[in-house]
Amino acid sequence: MLTIRSLTLRTLTLTCFLCCATSSLPAQTKSKPSKIEPEARSNPAQALLASGHLDEAFTLLQKQIAASPNDAAAFNYLARAHYAEDNTDPAIKAGEHSVELAPNNSLFHLWLGRIYGQKAEKVNAFRAAGFAGKCRDQFERAVQLDPNNLDARADLAEFYTEAPGIMGGGKDKARAQAEAVASTAPAVAHLIRAKIAEKDKDFAQAEKEYKAAIDASGGKAEQWLSLANFYQGQHRKEDMLSAVNKAAIAPQPKSAAVLFDAASLLFQANQNIALAAKLDNEYLTAKDKSEEAPAFKAHFLMGQILQRQGDSSGAVKQYEAALALARDFAPARDALSSKLQK
Repeated sequence: MLTIRSLTLRTLTLTCFLCCATSSLPAQTKSKPSKIEPEARSNPAQALLASGHLDEAFTLLQKQIAASPNDAAAFNYLARAHYAEDNTDPAIKAGEHSVELAPNNSLFHLWLGRIYGQKAEKVNAFRAAGFAGKCRDQFERAVQLDPNNLDARADLAEFYTEAPGIMGGGKDKARAQAEAVASTAPAVAHLIRAKIAEKDKDFAQAEKEYKAAIDASGGKAEQWLSLANFYQGQHRKEDMLSAVNKAAIAPQPKSAAVLFDAASLLFQANQNIALAAKLDNEYLTAKDKSEEAPAFKAHFLMGQILQRQGDSSGAVKQYEAALALARDFAPARDALSSKLQK
């Protein structure tokens, strides 16, 4: 489940496009897989996306759609494959078709909302506001269709926290989402409240909520990484490193994606790059890879790490490995081109 990741790694993305969308408003108004539906669970494309074999997934999905043009699950997976590659326009087309074919599928609405959010990052402020509204509508519909979809509630709460009232946001609405899951998923509720406190610049309360999420989860790695992300935003380097280390060694079962997330955080913070390389390599060799941390992106991250360490030949090999899985992944293609031209 991606609830924890939805409240950490996608925060910057959501905030980015909401800030972009609100920049066109008058000054006084300014202020990143989910539960699998039964019909989609058996689709072999799921395994290809989780392992990061994007080109193989595209080939398979195109065959499935050709054989069954009304296969809503295939269109949803196709949308997610394009989303993973940051290719938003075809992702929107496939995602919209999936909800047309299966209008009562909560998961499909959730993914379409995420794709609209990705699109909002790429357009001007006026258009971004429109996509922000579409994003909100899809998240709300996902929750309406399945109140137990924690990922949808988490994404919707994040939208409500970040968006101004004129765009349908509101911290009271976000708090309502926290209350709705408090009894069944207390760690998620604490994370939502932490984000609200951060928005209010009540950083002491935010820290308490992140730590409460750790306690409520029994010390799971995902919540330690949420705290690490918070410390990074507060420029508390030593606390961030300590939380990352605890995430890496947390005794509770954890998704292998946490290893990738921790490596990404360390690389972005330019802290303990050796540990970042170790964690990313552990993820690449893990069996339970995640669609939200596809292997081609892990290879790209390893290339960046090796490049920062001065290992140009190693970096080239990692960029090539990324492109072998996803030949149109632009960041790896551009990085490889840059290295080969030198």
